[in-house]
Amino acid sequence: MCGIVGYVGPRQSEAILIAGLARLEYRGYDSAGIAVIDDGGHLGMRKKAGKLNALRDDLKAHALPDGTTGIGHTRWATHGGPTDANAHPHLADDDRLAVIHNGIVENYASLKGDLISKGYAFRSETDTEVAAVLLGREYRANGGDLVEAFRTTVNRLEGAFTLLAVHQDHPGLVVGARRNSPLVIGIGEGENFLASDVAAFVEHTRSALAIGQDEIVAITPSGVEVTDFAGNAVEVEPFEVTWDATAAEKGGWPSFMAKEVSEEPEAVANTLRGRIRDGAVAIPELDGLDELFRDISRIVVIAAGTAAYAGMVGKYALEQWARVPVDVDLAHEFHYRDPVIGPDTLVVSISQSGETMDTLMAVKYARERGAKTLSICNTQGATIPRESDAIVYTHAGPEVAVASTKAFVAQITALYLLALHIASVRGTLSATEIAQQVLELEALPAKIQHILDTDQSRIEQFAHWMADTRSVLFLGRHVGYPIALEGALKLKEISYIHAEGFAAGELKHGPIALIEPGQPVFVIVPSPRESALLHSKVVSNIREIHARGARVIAVAEEGDAAVLPISDEVLHIPLAGPLFGPVLGVVPLHIFAMGLATSKGLDVDQPRNLAKSVTVE
Repeated sequence: MCGIVGYVGPRQSEAILIAGLARLEYRGYDSAGIAVIDDGGHLGMRKKAGKLNALRDDLKAHALPDGTTGIGHTRWATHGGPTDANAHPHLADDDRLAVIHNGIVENYASLKGDLISKGYAFRSETDTEVAAVLLGREYRANGGDLVEAFRTTVNRLEGAFTLLAVHQDHPGLVVGARRNSPLVIGIGEGENFLASDVAAFVEHTRSALAIGQDEIVAITPSGVEVTDFAGNAVEVEPFEVTWDATAAEKGGWPSFMAKEVSEEPEAVANTLRGRIRDGAVAIPELDGLDELFRDISRIVVIAAGTAAYAGMVGKYALEQWARVPVDVDLAHEFHYRDPVIGPDTLVVSISQSGETMDTLMAVKYARERGAKTLSICNTQGATIPRESDAIVYTHAGPEVAVASTKAFVAQITALYLLALHIASVRGTLSATEIAQQVLELEALPAKIQHILDTDQSRIEQFAHWMADTRSVLFLGRHVGYPIALEGALKLKEISYIHAEGFAAGELKHGPIALIEPGQPVFVIVPSPRESALLHSKVVSNIREIHARGARVIAVAEEGDAAVLPISDEVLHIPLAGPLFGPVLGVVPLHIFAMGLATSKGLDVDQPRNLAKSVTVE
């Protein structure tokens, strides 16, 4: 939610800010704006409700000064509707100061009341303008020291926020601060950047610094200074962005989602790379943690949305291979329900962005209660990995489309690697057994590619025929159940139709009442070779719904003859082990959801009301 970018350097900032905001469009937004300061100390600002093109058109009609210092913002409405007045930046100090903000200032109402009582006026409904007016007031009180005024201001704010500010008295300076909200520094040659995501500046530099919790940064063309909220200098963690700007571009694909579905094999392969050696799993990031894994008596996986479904898949592998009891909790529920955890609990968080606010708060909660924490994340320099005791990166590359696809299969891959690693440490699987599972893992990229090469066009055509469908159900059993949930979520996210995923065993306990003639039902069918009993149970479910007129679409492995006479469509997947077949089965579901939404003329990359990274609770 909300995209933030700041720039200081020798180049004209307007083009850099607009390009940076364009790379952050995936985060979800409903208005955009920029502020620039020229070398003579003149501040100009334009902002518009709507998409970035509305701002581009406004800038053509109302040119800003040629400034080399600037800040830009795409806003997701929280306080106040998506209007021009509520868009960022917000001005204060007689329009000499501009502020942009991501997050929520929870005590804005009391601060606003105090400022109104002192004679200050407001032009918007936002909490951000309260921070801007407060900063302007402190700037005057501090004798024109922007950094110190910023420090005083952020110490009065409560909630989660990233703030950036520029003042026309200080061309060549951008000041930022973060609390529970993302902010990273880009280090260039004679220029520096601030952004909520490295995607905003990776076109210009791949050298970055991660800012910690409750820290303030001041950037100039020649340097970066980071302090904590108390004014103490702090060391910042450098990292190199491992992908270039082309990885976050469509590259000829009709949508980012189409590109990212095509990258699912590569995402799995990259997550495996360097972590398998001679048939064994070796995760370098987990060196030295064997004692931790031996001592744990329980694992709790915390995540939200698609990442939670990946966690549910991982639960089966962790329990079966590592023989550790596993609970999967929605992060926003875990934080508030007083869970029973302690030093013998390993809390595994999953977040593509590493900035998901609910998950971050849950990680902090777990650490406060003495639990060990491990993060599975796709984004370098993110907050959740820095707040965790250990990290396993997924290496899926940037995921731009709001609906997660390649990150999902990469997260499952990372969880399987973790499960095999813990199994090796605890001795719950033999070296031969681990080698067998490793072979299955290594075969996944080629098998996913086979599905894309042989069946994608057929699935897309099938989805086109179903474009007028109003409701779709998904059934799965065992590890196929979270795959059913994921298939339903994708359809909801980008097609805006009713879709529900159910555990197949629950069918007779209520959901079968939804079955009527013509009702489409996707069924994730277990392998008859690997899970004969489960397979027979699911085939029985298919017979029940088929007899009641459902339109059955079976996702079944090649050669499964039992489903043919009772299914209207069969989407075949390559042969795989019982824990691996459903990972392949999700690929046709991703293709189907994308194909149906595209046939309806919908924007699959930026579905309504959704943001890629949910950075507020």
